[in-house]
Amino acid sequence: MDFKTVILLLFVLIMNLIAFFIMLIDKNRAGTKKERISEGQIFFWAAFMGSMGVYLGMLILHHKTRKWYFYLGIPLLIIQNLAVLILALILWP
Repeated sequence: MDFKTVILLLFVLIMNLIAFFIMLIDKNRAGTKKERISEGQIFFWAAFMGSMGVYLGMLILHHKTRKWYFYLGIPLLIIQNLAVLILALILWP
């Protein structure tokens, strides 16, 4: 595996970990009436290569599972993230 592949995969891993922890924080705040993380921020992290982290947060934490736009939007963002990752691997010299 070459250097660019390692860098891109580390970047994607870090973004997904951040996205998962954002879901975890928001889930914890939901039960305590503290200030919540907006759905727009969650979608931002999903669009910024963190869609798998958000999706795993939905499945594992059962968070945002009643929102139809999460069930539709996050899988679409997974496809978008994979397409961007493949294009980056192909086009990055």
